[in-house]
Amino acid sequence: MRDTQRRTWLIRATVVLHLLAWGAVLTAPALWPWALAGVALNHLLIAAVGLWPRSHWLGPNWTRLPLAAAARREIALTIDDGPDPVVTPLVLDLLDRYAVHATFFCIGEKAARYPDLCRDIVRRGHAVENHSQRHRHYFSMLGPRGIARELQAAQDTLTAITGQRPLFFRAPAGLRNPFLDPVLTRLGLRLASWSARGFDTRISDPARVQGKLLGGLQAGAILLLHDGHAARTTRGIPVVLEVLPTLVASAATAGLRFVTLRQAASP
Repeated sequence: MRDTQRRTWLIRATVVLHLLAWGAVLTAPALWPWALAGVALNHLLIAAVGLWPRSHWLGPNWTRLPLAAAARREIALTIDDGPDPVVTPLVLDLLDRYAVHATFFCIGEKAARYPDLCRDIVRRGHAVENHSQRHRHYFSMLGPRGIARELQAAQDTLTAITGQRPLFFRAPAGLRNPFLDPVLTRLGLRLASWSARGFDTRISDPARVQGKLLGGLQAGAILLLHDGHAARTTRGIPVVLEVLPTLVASAATAGLRFVTLRQAASP
């Protein structure tokens, strides 16, 4: 409810500001610099909110698991940017070894290139969710039609491959704009970001990545790692493979249980 109130407040304030600016210019043309400045500041605010992945101001956003899941001592491991033909199979083997279920936010184009790998993710008990069709770096600059095309294409691709319709969406780099939420609503998707991330596409030191994740290791946490675009250690090993064993052991010690986002959504 608070997410909806925040979004509604921001959008209403934006509409009112634009109307006031337009009215001011019509009635007193000399005020146009002030009107333009007000509108520009409003757009900067909206852009800043869109650059904050964990913001709730542009619509509902899973930054933590629901309260019921947290009460059950559940946490979610989410893995982005795959499937990757080298890293993903190794990640899956590790997850099998520790009996951990994860949520894989897959890129549609990559899934189409490696459909068997994408199907294997689901076969092993994990969930495949929507991470856009092409993972465009300028995703947050797309208009409503462009966003709808990206999400719908990924929905179609991933559903056709796995037989399972994605229920969650994560924006590329977590960046978005006010056009995203209406598209998500129309497609029946929930936006999910994270409560702790390891920055394992940029940091090649497993200890630093572990530190960032373990600092946020608590009931209800949504943790973010990557199988696609994974950084490598000095020995050439994908960082995610070095981090997972310690992360799983620490969660077990804390009495936490890994679930997929779908499982956490269940009452």
